[in-house]
Parts: sequence; structure tokens; C-alpha cells
Amino acid sequence: MLQVVCLDIEGAAIAVGALGEFTFLVVSKFKKNMSYISITGLKPKGIISYIVFWRLAIPSFAQARNAKGNQFCEVKRIKRYQCTLTVWESREDMLNFMRAGAHLKAMKSFHKIATGRTYGFESEQIPSWPEAFALLQDKGKDY
Repeated sequence: MLQVVCLDIEGAAIAVGALGEFTFLVVSKFKKNMSYISITGLKPKGIISYIVFWRLAIPSFAQARNAKGNQFCEVKRIKRYQCTLTVWESREDMLNFMRAGAHLKAMKSFHKIATGRTYGFESEQIPSWPEAFALLQDKGKDY
């Protein structure tokens, strides 16, 4: 009779089994393909704010596309929100991008020109835009 017990301990798959008089142990290291997903939705406060927003957003988007650890970067307008969907190798990579360069400059102006939300989480897959916007509305933090 074959008996097998499988465990996942800190990224190592371990299988212990017995088949008749034979006992076996299999250990396999694997890397989970988790990425950090960041979703933002900003709404400029007026026409002047809209212009200022884009003057800040374009360099910030270029910075994101070239940032260390960025795997995906896309923008879209949904229900009057200017949204971004970015995917990072790690949360640390996203935070390093967020706290530097053009993005830092944009963040310092944010409260003067826009309102909005952000939401970040780990996932093995990139959400579709409808999924991302729903997550942003349901779970996002207001700013």
C-alpha cells in the first residue's frame, strides 16, 4: 500500500512516503511566483489640476516603466479616475520606486491636485482592469 504525506515548509515541498518495505523522502525547493500588485485611482480636482496631474504623471509613469523590479505597467481612465496597474517583483521594489524621483515629486503635490485611492497586494496573476478597479473600490485606501 502506498502512503504519502506532502508538506510545504517555507518554499520547500517535502514528500514522505512508504511503499511496502521502502520509505522515501523527496525535498524540492521551488520559488513561488508571487508578485506585488499596485493599483491606484486618482481623480484631479479641476481643469488646472488635470493639467498639473498630467505634467507629473507622465514622468512618473516613465520612471515606473524603467524601475528595478517592474514587470508590468499600464494606465487607463475608468469612471473619471486616472488609474495605474503595476506589477513588481516585490513590495520593496515598489516602495523604492514610490519614494524616489518623479513619483516622489508627484506624491508631494497630490493633495493639492487630486483625490484618490490605492491598493496593493501579492498575487500570482495580474488582475484584469475590471477586477483591478473593483478591488480598488472595495479595498483601496482613500487619500
